[in-house]
Amino acid sequence: MMPATTLAPVKTKAPEDLHEWISFEDPEEERTWIFDVTFLTSPWTCIFGNGCQGVLDGPAPELVHGCCSYGAHFTDKADERRILKLAKRLGPDEWQFKKQSERRGGPIKVNAEGDTVTRLVDGACIFLNRPGFGAGPGCALHQAAVRRGERPLDWKPEVCWQLPLRRIDEEDQYGYVTSTVREWKRRDWGEGGFEFHWWCTDSHEAFVAKAPVYETMKDEIVEMVGEVPYKMFVDLVRRRNGTSLPHPALKVRRAKPT
Repeated sequence: MMPATTLAPVKTKAPEDLHEWISFEDPEEERTWIFDVTFLTSPWTCIFGNGCQGVLDGPAPELVHGCCSYGAHFTDKADERRILKLAKRLGPDEWQFKKQSERRGGPIKVNAEGDTVTRLVDGACIFLNRPGFGAGPGCALHQAAVRRGERPLDWKPEVCWQLPLRRIDEEDQYGYVTSTVREWKRRDWGEGGFEFHWWCTDSHEAFVAKAPVYETMKDEIVEMVGEVPYKMFVDLVRRRNGTSLPHPALKVRRAKPT
C-alpha cells in the first residue's frame, strides 16, 4: 500500500479587477441580463471639470476636455439625425464653435476609417465649449439640455450619454440573446485606451458620490435596458444580504501607507 500523502492547499491571489454580477431571465423577451453589481452599486460619479484629468496621454485637467478629446462615434443614422436637428437649436451664445461648424459643412463627418463622427476643433469635439467661453466649459448639447430643463441623454450622442456604462448583446446560434451591462473599460476604446494617462473608472478620485450608480444613472440605465429589467435588478440588489464587493478602484484609497 502506498503511503498516504497530504496535499497542501493551493493559495491563489484574487484578481485585481474582481467584480460581482447578477443575472436573470427577461420575463418578456428571449434574453438573459447580466449586470455588473460591483460598478452599479459603487459611488462612481462624473467629475468633469472637478479633478478629471482627461483621456490624453498625459494629465491635462486645465484643458477641461473630459472624455471629449476624440469626438463621438454615432451608433446609427437615427443617432446622427437627432444630433444634427438639436445642433440647429443651439445659439452662438450656447455653442462656441457654431460658426466653424457652418463653415465646415456641419458638425459631423465621415472619417478615414468610414465611421460617422463629430468633427474636431482645436484638439477636441466640436461641441465642447472651452474655458473662457461665456457658457463655461463643457458639452454645448449637455449644457443646453440642462438650461432648458430637459434630460442631457436626450440631447447627446448615444455613446456620450451612456459613458461610462456599456451594454453588450451576444446572440447564440438559436437566436437567444445575452445582454451584459457593465462599466466602460479602457479596452472598449480600442488599443488607444491603454495609452490614456487616466481613466475615470480606474481612479478612486471619481468614486465620491453619495448614492450608487444605479440610482444616479437611473435614467441612462432604463434607457439602455428598459423599466422592467431595471426594476428587477434594483430589487435583487436591495434584497441581497451583506454588502457588495467594493470596486477595485477603491482599493487605492483604502490602502494603508507603507
